Amino acid sequence: MSAPNPLKVLVTGAGGLLGRGLTRSLAHECDLVPLGREDLDLTDENAVSAKVRETRPDVVLNAAAYTDADAAEDDPLAALAVNAGGVRSLARAAFEGDATLVHYSTDFVFSGSASEPYGEDHPADPLSVYGMSKLLGEWFAQGARHYVLRLGSLFGGPPVEAGAQVRRTGRTGGTIDLLADALLDGREVRALVDRVVSPSYVDDVARATSLIVRGSPPPGLYHCVQSGHANWFEIVTALASELGVDATIGRIRNDDLKLRAERPLFSALSNRKLARAGVEMPHWRDALKRYARTRRQRKGGAKT
Repeated sequence: MSAPNPLKVLVTGAGGLLGRGLTRSLAHECDLVPLGREDLDLTDENAVSAKVRETRPDVVLNAAAYTDADAAEDDPLAALAVNAGGVRSLARAAFEGDATLVHYSTDFVFSGSASEPYGEDHPADPLSVYGMSKLLGEWFAQGARHYVLRLGSLFGGPPVEAGAQVRRTGRTGGTIDLLADALLDGREVRALVDRVVSPSYVDDVARATSLIVRGSPPPGLYHCVQSGHANWFEIVTALASELGVDATIGRIRNDDLKLRAERPLFSALSNRKLARAGVEMPHWRDALKRYARTRRQRKGGAKT
């Protein structure tokens, strides 16, 4: 008996942090169609519809997003065009093509006023244009058979190919990646003591995505974050230890940063619903340990 055909999976935003991680992790088990920004403009509804009709995927993974929360305050239409309008177009195309849509959202849909990790049933109340644009995207994703996976402080994507022209703005790495760069370079590091998060390691997000796509739990909203939560000072301290570097880490508060977009001070998410669906997310310390091992290997394998 012949083996079943692999799932055909279209990945939008394939050149970004999440998209590169998904593409790397799923390449061996799926028939992938990775599309970067230059391949598909999500703000062009006709182009989105045509591409989905052309590729006829079983699953669409939407890793594309406008992620500059501060810039979104000054240019909300740009954020809405990608984070809301683009998702609406993908959901319509997926529905018409009988495909499943997996869309990735953010902990920024909450205000941070809670005192315990947010569950999926907690009302969303974003503080920023970016958070609102992502919340609208969640609503539009419901136009197809969908899974909305909320992430927090994503980190750990594969390195960009040597020689690539990359701006050091965080677009190819999350906050933890940039902090790891600074620690390994011996640069000064400061960390927030009053912002609490549940980070998401891209390798674990990719694994969760694979399990969801293959296992088909009930469609809907899930929090796809590492187990546990911590403030940024605790995370950076643990990161320095795992990287094997001596670092003096300064303590700062959110108000010291004078950021354009307001951030939720407490954005820890509960992943219990995802666990009940059969997808266990490791603790953030375990994720940091695995991440630090790969960073040390890329640096030259100094410590094992």
